[in-house]
Amino acid sequence: MTIGKDHHPMPAVNAADIAPTAYAWEIRATGLKVGVGRKHLAVDGLDLSLGTGVHGLLGPNGAGKTTLIRALATVLRPAGGTLELLGEPVGRMGEYRALRRRIGYLPQEFGYYKRFTVREFVEYMAWLKEVPKADIPAAVQRAVERVGLADRADDKMKALSGGMVRRVGIAQAIVNDPSILLLDEPTAGLDPAQRLRFRELLQELGTDTCVVVSTHLVEDVAAACTNVVLFAEGRLVFQGPPDELASVGGPEHVGDSPLERGYSALLLGPERGRRTEHGRRTEHGRGTW
Repeated sequence: MTIGKDHHPMPAVNAADIAPTAYAWEIRATGLKVGVGRKHLAVDGLDLSLGTGVHGLLGPNGAGKTTLIRALATVLRPAGGTLELLGEPVGRMGEYRALRRRIGYLPQEFGYYKRFTVREFVEYMAWLKEVPKADIPAAVQRAVERVGLADRADDKMKALSGGMVRRVGIAQAIVNDPSILLLDEPTAGLDPAQRLRFRELLQELGTDTCVVVSTHLVEDVAAACTNVVLFAEGRLVFQGPPDELASVGGPEHVGDSPLERGYSALLLGPERGRRTEHGRRTEHGRGTW
């Protein structure tokens, strides 16, 4: 058979490229327990299902947010219950190298090599994540551009401000185009303009990625997240869209916005979450600022 000069052969397609997705949720936990130390359960009986979109993980200090993020990153192993990531079970034992290639993770405490340039560091992280060698330069350039550091790509890490270092952390988390992106306090050190750009990036990423953002900043959740996960004492308190959380609170609850008042109503309870007539919070009958 003769092929005409204008005919272009079809590109080869791997079976994996056309195989249907084998999981209903990118993240699914049932009765999940994760311990810190020998006796304390920081995550205690969590039921949670998360799909594509931006999920804001909110909760007070000590709620177990960082422990949960670390478990989702396969850094900590479950002490009980079940956890599935991209359809793969995560248990107490196992090798998760292939799964980690599909996860992006920015820890709360972000370590880096000060003598590396921004480009060198993100390239190194891409190599660790087993991004194909031929794809690394373009992947690194794209990640650096997305966090607004293209003009600083060849600067040493030690010459960057704290906010810029945090943006490099976000770049290394997205360099492998992950299916699950886990960000623990990603806006720490970012100025207001950088936070606005970060929110835009989150919305962009959430169109085809399961993004989980742990934060103390309720306004970031309101602006960028499609779903709120409210977490306290290792347990799920609320899950739903931001406007649904906002509707829970009223003018009698603590907060400068509807979302903050909803947060107060659910976490602080009927006594601790109400204002006095002078606008002060009450705690066990005593006024506090």
